[in-house]
Amino acid sequence: MSALRHFLLALQFFTRIPVTGRLAQWVGYSPAMLRASAAHFPAVGWVVGAIGALTLAGALALWQPLVAAVLCTVVTVLVTGAFHEDGLADVADGLGGTSNRERALEIMRDSRIGAFGAIALVLALGLKFALLAALAGQGAWVACVALLAAHVLSRLVPLAVMRALPYVGAEGGKAKPMADAVSGSAVGIGVLWSLPAVALLALAGGAANGLAALLAAALVGVVMVRLLRRRLGGFTGDALGATQQLSELAIYLALAAQL
Repeated sequence: MSALRHFLLALQFFTRIPVTGRLAQWVGYSPAMLRASAAHFPAVGWVVGAIGALTLAGALALWQPLVAAVLCTVVTVLVTGAFHEDGLADVADGLGGTSNRERALEIMRDSRIGAFGAIALVLALGLKFALLAALAGQGAWVACVALLAAHVLSRLVPLAVMRALPYVGAEGGKAKPMADAVSGSAVGIGVLWSLPAVALLALAGGAANGLAALLAAALVGVVMVRLLRRRLGGFTGDALGATQQLSELAIYLALAAQL
């Protein structure tokens, strides 16, 4: 039952899906529980991805692929409260705006969006629309599986970042309770949540699809760990959101290249 509590806490923390009332009381909260819930990040991806995939499938029955791609993205952003997109914008502002570590962290804590953040969001969303539309051009099943798997696998990569780096964000940051290193067993649970997504990709488009998605996600993980270690000395909550967004895009790119 503790695993279910941790999953529901992750769902409550990383989405706008209501976990309230008696259910919230049953789930409970503590910094240790939130830290343990990190193992279930990919499980949250199954929920968000399933909602997005259902929206995409329904929209494709009524509109052209590009319209359907925009609509399903809008829905997933609403479900997550733009949590990860906000992280991408903040990281782009911080790392793009200065080479100084302390100043970069200060910029990332600023709630206002700057030029680098706005450009990063526009480019990321535009690329996401184009890639989902391209995948949808091959059929609803292909696109829906790609979207679902990308949401799952892209949430495994931040776990690797948390495992590899120390927390360097603000004391009051939302990721502060996860400042302690993620355990190997937590990463293992995340991998178990993610393996069915790889199998689904292989079933939908062949083993090459599953391998391409894994390699794309792993590449982003390596690049982000190296970048964050060099520029910030560790990770922040914003950096985890940026990692998820970049991983999702990389997976779409890898899958679209297989078409």
